Amino acid sequence: MNNFRFHAYTDIRFGKGQVNCLPELLAPYGKNVLMVYGGGSIKRNGLYDKIKELLADFNIFELGGVEPNPRITSVRNGVAICKKEHIDVVLAVGGGSTIDAAKVIAGGALYDGDPWDLVTDSRKIGKVLPIVTVLTLAATGSEMNKNAVISNIETNEKLGTSSHDFIPQASICDPEYLYSLPAMQTAAGTADIMSHIFEQYFTSHTQAYISNRFAEGLLKTCIKYCPIALKEPGNYEARSNLMWASTLALNGLLSAGKGCAWTCHPIEHELSAYYDVTHGVGLAILTPRWMRYILNDNTVDKFCEYGCNVFDITEADPYKCANMAIDATEQFFKDCGIPMTLTEIGIDESKLELMAEDTIKYNDLDRAYVALNKEDVLNILKACL
Repeated sequence: MNNFRFHAYTDIRFGKGQVNCLPELLAPYGKNVLMVYGGGSIKRNGLYDKIKELLADFNIFELGGVEPNPRITSVRNGVAICKKEHIDVVLAVGGGSTIDAAKVIAGGALYDGDPWDLVTDSRKIGKVLPIVTVLTLAATGSEMNKNAVISNIETNEKLGTSSHDFIPQASICDPEYLYSLPAMQTAAGTADIMSHIFEQYFTSHTQAYISNRFAEGLLKTCIKYCPIALKEPGNYEARSNLMWASTLALNGLLSAGKGCAWTCHPIEHELSAYYDVTHGVGLAILTPRWMRYILNDNTVDKFCEYGCNVFDITEADPYKCANMAIDATEQFFKDCGIPMTLTEIGIDESKLELMAEDTIKYNDLDRAYVALNKEDVLNILKACL
């Protein structure tokens, strides 16, 4: 097992009514608060009014309209507010996109240059304003991790950055806020959770037994509870298990003692950079094709392990077992109502080569579970049509 650092300092307030803790969580940082949120769902479901009521003693400044693939233009607007109004703490109310934007805003507020610099070169991230979140979507795990992904539509770039100081100081996670989500957001969010797990599970490390068992448990949780949440949107048990799985999937727990470069996420970032598709949908389309593409004598045992421990497959022949596991993965996404080809979401082959080139340009896939070059990425994308 590799050496690792696991410092999970986020104060998680999980469960019904935990938003009432918000004044207590913000108070240590100051009175000037930038509230960052997305397209307006928090106004429709009453959360916006509740927060404004709770924070009546604070000076609240707002940045609404953060995009599903958060854009650097929104980040720049948030940074400008922070500098003008002397913001003390950034409050993100929403899903991963909102939280990601808030993270880079918090870094950009204390940076003299363009915040896009912090995306293209994480070494430039210095001091960061404290970040507190109220989570409304189970997907990215941003409520307890150091990562952020930002898009620049002018350059067709969607890039990830990270800093330990991006980890939120506190996060409120109330599963009831997931009740009103559209079915596709629930399904795509679950696909994103599962992809985070896959990226950390499928590695060449053989000694991180406990991390692998954690990963399999979280995958089984997603497979059990996503269909229930789709059928019964107000099922608290299903929503709470999916929300906690989202947090645990990417807070450092699963990568402790292991790790390598990711694969499906970098490829999908190019899809949503050029076409602005839903991240989880792109991941669901890519994942089974990537699995089939890298299945070989060196990886077959890992896919069998996955099939046996997650889907309870008992097939003795390794390749049959592995293919059954991959088929079960694809069928699960399909049963959740996710489109499973690029053609279905309006993507043709015209930009595939360009996306493959950019995937290699911005990511070191030589260090992936199975090393990939531009031709490999292009072949995977073509298989998704």
